[in-house]
Amino acid sequence: QTAMANPHAAIIYNTPDGQRFEYPRQTKQMPFIPVEIKPHPYGVELGLLYKMARESNARNLSAFLQNDFSRISHKIADEICKKANISKNTKPADISIKEAEAIHNAINETKIMAPPVNCIGPIGESELEKGLKRVVEAEFYAVCSRKPAVYRGNPFLIEAALAYGFKTDQPQDSDDPDKQPQLELKRFANRVPLLYQQSACAIHKAVVETNWRNYGLSQSKGALPMGPVVLMIHMASVWVPFTSESKEAIAHYPEIIKEIRLAIQECGRLLGMYLRRQKRIKMEMAKRGYIETYLPFIGEALKEILVLKDEQVKTVVSRLKEVLENTRQI
Repeated sequence: QTAMANPHAAIIYNTPDGQRFEYPRQTKQMPFIPVEIKPHPYGVELGLLYKMARESNARNLSAFLQNDFSRISHKIADEICKKANISKNTKPADISIKEAEAIHNAINETKIMAPPVNCIGPIGESELEKGLKRVVEAEFYAVCSRKPAVYRGNPFLIEAALAYGFKTDQPQDSDDPDKQPQLELKRFANRVPLLYQQSACAIHKAVVETNWRNYGLSQSKGALPMGPVVLMIHMASVWVPFTSESKEAIAHYPEIIKEIRLAIQECGRLLGMYLRRQKRIKMEMAKRGYIETYLPFIGEALKEILVLKDEQVKTVVSRLKEVLENTRQI
């Protein structure tokens, strides 16, 4: 899993029983060093906003919003003050808790640009696909990288990669859900794999709550879908909200679950298109087999009924085949 999330690194693992696993480097592009930014106003809790205002050295409220938060310009700061019905010249250290609540509500009602992506270290769609391909050999791959979002003032970014049709000992072509393997979920936080407490993680919750039937996979209620699928979810953030000190599961923040679900749905739509296309091709091949199997018998029957010559039979069969194939394409 470390090799999946770090395609820039060449990894060689010698197991205690003498086996050797090699994962050669897939890209020469090294991960960039994230840049420190100020808190984004979206997701900042009321108590933190009030504390920041009381401790700020800014001369007025407009300057406080511009200097202590990212993505707030002079125009947006004035708009927030106007919506909160507070003078922009008010000293931030003098605002009351009610005024702080009004500012907090005004921030959520104002359209503010998403936080910059250079403060976090995403893997990238191209690198994510390369990392997944060097570990999982499959028929189809789908990758999605979401735009940065915010929870509690902390920017984060969700990436998802999906591999369908990987090699397994269980039958993949069976229509019986009981004979299908269960989806393999790989969870990552800042390129580090999360190995334990899967059911307690927000990633697992988002995957289970997604309706995978829309994408051609069978799924029982409250369980992972069935199918030869490897799903990789990566969360990049300046502060990952782990549920405990063991750092094995991500907390169930609504903003995080929403972004994970949207990334899954985007990959799922691509998977659904692929599966429907494969099903359509399979049906067309079966229909073509029927045409090639039964047309000679139809030609012989027409020859006996209409007393046709061999050349006429060939012409009729050829034209009938063209008509059937055109009908199949329509």
